[in-house]
Amino acid sequence: MKRFAIIVSFLIILSFGVTATFSVISGGDTDESRNKIMNIAHRGASGYAPENTLAAFDKAVEMQADYIEIDVQLSKDDLPVVIHDDTLDRTTNGTGNISAYTLQELKSLDAGSWFDKKYAGEKIPSLNEVLEMYGEKINILIELKSPELYPGVEEKVAEALAKYQLDTSNNIVIQSFNHPSVIKSAELLPEITHGVLAGENYKNVTDQQLQEFAAYTEYFNPNLKIASSELVDKVHQAGMKISPYTIKTEAEAERLYKFGVDGLITDYPDYAEELKE
Repeated sequence: MKRFAIIVSFLIILSFGVTATFSVISGGDTDESRNKIMNIAHRGASGYAPENTLAAFDKAVEMQADYIEIDVQLSKDDLPVVIHDDTLDRTTNGTGNISAYTLQELKSLDAGSWFDKKYAGEKIPSLNEVLEMYGEKINILIELKSPELYPGVEEKVAEALAKYQLDTSNNIVIQSFNHPSVIKSAELLPEITHGVLAGENYKNVTDQQLQEFAAYTEYFNPNLKIASSELVDKVHQAGMKISPYTIKTEAEAERLYKFGVDGLITDYPDYAEELKE
């Protein structure tokens, strides 16, 4: 009888130990996954400072973002510059196409006053400036913006990365809506992580399409409007990660977070950071 009681006690203890161990492992994985969500500052902390300026990038660093996301185009003299629109009108005191101005001419413009007078004098940064100032400070997500307008932009970005010894860096990701451009960039920079951007037209993306993307890229980053738990699962099953764009409210951040996304591309880095707490 005594021996039976000892055996029963042992089994109870063993059962409790296994249950407790499973609980700890499960809980740990969940917490770890949550803390790993990437906080990607869209054009810098562009909800708080003029987009794609050093002020916005500094703010993103201050707010502990994991990445700054930047847009790259080419000037008239074929130098990579950081600006979103292919025209100057919205975010500077200039007008016309980016490609009509040399880097020096672009640097003479005010890229801050449109957002707030206190940012008067902010300049359009060159890609070299951004890489030099932030390449070792924060991860950088580079979008090749409208590469069809800028033949050779992939080579120019590759050259800039090589100049600052970032052409094999784990801290750089390159993406574009122009998927052939992503393929070209991946061929030029095989050790750099790449991603495809996907608009609302990819709402019904197929498993076959995702497998085709996975052959040359590591990220499928969709418009938040088409993001769902089902899409997240499909992207993960294809072996890629998913970081929707562009989050502008806390409610959007929370909704996407619950889907299990890997990152959030947001104008407000504090929204993503709060989810880690």
